[in-house]
Amino acid sequence: MKQLLLAIVIGLPFFSNAQPPSKKPLDHSVYDAWQSIGAKAISNNGQWVVYTINPQEGDATLVIYDRKTGQQRYIPRASNALITWDARYVAFTIKPAFKDTRQARIKKTKAADMPKDSLGIITLGDTGMVCIPNVKSFKAPSKGSGFLAILTDYKAKTDTSKKLDSLLRNKHKKIMQDMVLDAYDDKAAEAGSENGTLLIRNLRTSQQDTLMNVQDYAFSKPGNALLIVKKGEKKDSLYSQVLLWNTAARHADTLSRNITAAKQLAFDEKGEQIAYLADRDSLKALQHFFSLYYFKKGEDSASVIVNKNTADMPAHWNVSENGNVTFSKNGQRIYFGTAPIVPPKDTTIVDFEVAKVDIWNYRDDYLQPTQLKNLSQELKRNYAAVYHLSNQSFAQLGDKTLETILLTDEGNGEYALGYTDAGQRIAAQWTGRTLKTAYLENIHNGQRKLIRKDLDGQFSYSPGGHYVIWYSLQEKNWFSYNTATGEIINMTVNIPTKVYDETDDHPDAPNDYGFAGWSEEDRYWYVYDRYDIWKVDPSGKQAPTMLTDGAGRAQQRRYRNLRLDEEERFFEPKQTLILETFDETTKENGYATVSLHAPKAPETLVLSPNTYAGLAKAKDAAVYVYLKASYVASPDIYVGKEIATATKISAINPQQAQYNWGTAELYKWTTFSGKPAEGILYKPENFDSTKHYPVIIYFYEKLSDNLYAYQPPAPTPSRLNISFFVSRGYLVFAPDITYQTGHPGQSAYDYVVSGARSLAQHSWTDSTNMAIQGQSWGGYQVAYLVTATSLFKCAWAGAPVANMTSAYGGIRWESGVNRQFQYEHGQTRIGASLWENPALYLENSPLFHLPSVTTPLMIMSNDADGAVPWYQGIELFTGLRRLGKPVWLLNYNGEAHNLVQRQNRKDIQRREQQFFDHFLKGAPAPQWLEKGVPATEKGSNWGFDEKEQ
Repeated sequence: MKQLLLAIVIGLPFFSNAQPPSKKPLDHSVYDAWQSIGAKAISNNGQWVVYTINPQEGDATLVIYDRKTGQQRYIPRASNALITWDARYVAFTIKPAFKDTRQARIKKTKAADMPKDSLGIITLGDTGMVCIPNVKSFKAPSKGSGFLAILTDYKAKTDTSKKLDSLLRNKHKKIMQDMVLDAYDDKAAEAGSENGTLLIRNLRTSQQDTLMNVQDYAFSKPGNALLIVKKGEKKDSLYSQVLLWNTAARHADTLSRNITAAKQLAFDEKGEQIAYLADRDSLKALQHFFSLYYFKKGEDSASVIVNKNTADMPAHWNVSENGNVTFSKNGQRIYFGTAPIVPPKDTTIVDFEVAKVDIWNYRDDYLQPTQLKNLSQELKRNYAAVYHLSNQSFAQLGDKTLETILLTDEGNGEYALGYTDAGQRIAAQWTGRTLKTAYLENIHNGQRKLIRKDLDGQFSYSPGGHYVIWYSLQEKNWFSYNTATGEIINMTVNIPTKVYDETDDHPDAPNDYGFAGWSEEDRYWYVYDRYDIWKVDPSGKQAPTMLTDGAGRAQQRRYRNLRLDEEERFFEPKQTLILETFDETTKENGYATVSLHAPKAPETLVLSPNTYAGLAKAKDAAVYVYLKASYVASPDIYVGKEIATATKISAINPQQAQYNWGTAELYKWTTFSGKPAEGILYKPENFDSTKHYPVIIYFYEKLSDNLYAYQPPAPTPSRLNISFFVSRGYLVFAPDITYQTGHPGQSAYDYVVSGARSLAQHSWTDSTNMAIQGQSWGGYQVAYLVTATSLFKCAWAGAPVANMTSAYGGIRWESGVNRQFQYEHGQTRIGASLWENPALYLENSPLFHLPSVTTPLMIMSNDADGAVPWYQGIELFTGLRRLGKPVWLLNYNGEAHNLVQRQNRKDIQRREQQFFDHFLKGAPAPQWLEKGVPATEKGSNWGFDEKEQ
């Protein structure tokens, strides 16, 4: 406690800029209570909005807002809310109190005995609440109403079902969140087991049915049926059964008995057909053979329609338990996965007598680390297959030569799109991607027709399946393939503006801007350039026309379509699109509209110095909900019939008014090379132009588009905690950087140092106390800059690359891929291999220029970093240490590239404050900075205290 208090005291400003009495600087105690808006939802009729308020650490609160009355209801510890289809009920998870869970963890409570979640159910507009304890999961029909299925950790007593029903029936009776219903038998709890007790609740009548030993369950879309996998009734039964529950009749029919397992439960659109996978092999069997089962309304039970003996099943293949089972939209086909049969495990092998070795072979498609990283996924790999119900035929669609299959027209199409990168994978080591070959595949017999070979790009298809489309990175255009005629058309060659990223500064082919969507019957396709939207005829018969009338480019304003209906497949002829808009000049954000049948300049709904996010529309009403924020205002929820006049319904973080916050402004200057540049300059709220402020410069690539983004005070993964330092009397500057191929380090110097010198010309800048901070790519740039300039008083580099020659051939352990591609074509922007131009790797590696360093440098390099090998930080540290330069290294044990554990995030924030306060404000150095902390004191002495005088 003494160390913590001293750390806070040490962190106070040490220059003469007194804070007004009513405004205090942020400190490390504010983090946990600072709030954010979590998941939000709007009812289909637009009357109800539910959202979650989350503190950074602690208990969340669910809010239910009634648009008709303007009233809000707050439910403590609740989240994960679901509004039923009919907008009459909301169900949600109630978490145990944070303090209770924390205490249980302190006591090292077993997982089975940890505090459990509960379920809350509220009738919208009513004051009561039903609470059901020990809930594992719950589901409601996606397009039906009136029912809720709840899987709990408890077994119900055999003689208490009526008592339970009676207790839960009165929907007006308020039952507190922490009440434990006595209709459950605590001693019979199966906490932590796969099985549970399923409660099927009629929300309108409060009638409730109970099924014990349930393993899995799924609702049909309209809610007329519930498919249930249930363990057998007999005591100690090893077998299961599949039940079909009729929600209206409250009755179950048995579809399968005496099965070992059932998976991948699926209904058709109407809830009248069912498919799932099941096997009947003994639990002790070394191999399990799953079959595809099918049931339709009117039949007595489900029957096997596909197994390993089915005609046209590839030899030694079978139905895969890991393949998703789905019906086509029209219900005439079932899609599922198949895979080669895995040989049974050799039980004669003794583990401790077997060598443990990874064998790397240059002919491998993927490097061994990639293979090992994806091992679980590969063991579950399966290939698409289809069963046609009309003629009871099976067709294998995918295989090892065509792994990816995309269904057209929601599975109703006569063709599927298949593509593969087989034979092209080794080159991904240095290119970062693979060439792909695509085929049009007959959905009935699996016959394939070549569409395009060795594409450097990605394939897609139109909603109706009339066209396959792709963007070619090398040709910088979009192409269409007519699935009926086989004709290929360059769809964008006649568009006078670029449909690829015209600002991309990577030494590689630029990416496309994407597309907005399709019109009905695949008649037209809508594609983006940098600013505007173009209407394109995919057949090539009509010339492209501009939907937005060139307004975007004329105003340097970007327009992008927002898909507000998740089920929307194509645009209606007279549809009005709602567009997200961003002004590149002012950095303002907003929304606009444009009509498909009357192309013209979009009509602006709102454009302001704010950020907007999460726009959603009620399904059956013209009511919108979204988040609005700025640097000075927390993100809050707005709702209304008009986007521009929506009402603010939340007001999080009122405590911010107590603190000296800040402002954000666009700052422009000219670089050393004569190029115009811009960035964000953050100033304290009580900024006084007659005073002198120390400066921390934080950078990555380009950050200025986030001028109006909110920056909550939080213990960050490793980036600069901007609002914290601004509140405490620092200027924070975030310059944009544009890179020259082969010279990323010099590019950073050109923009960062020129920006710093431009700032230094202002009297309110303390030019003798400027520092730089960056993480990952920003950390590399920090490491480079301290070798190129002595301008900065100190520097902080998180996860930096120090030696490009050693990092070039390394592995990104989080993905298992080699790092060569990112140097040649990616973020590092060298543009050549190590052997083609070794001089560039030496020029841009800080390690080879360390003798010129005069700036004290702090390094964070973690031993479980999966992106930048932590030995890069070690090379940098040991090099500077040998040269007698002031350098420190923080290694958070077991941590990733960016810190994950909150306690580590809090720790680094304290150290970062102490570091910058010491060098830029003259604060005394803490022990960890001045003398270090010996390994013998690790875990008992954090070194936050000042050095001994």
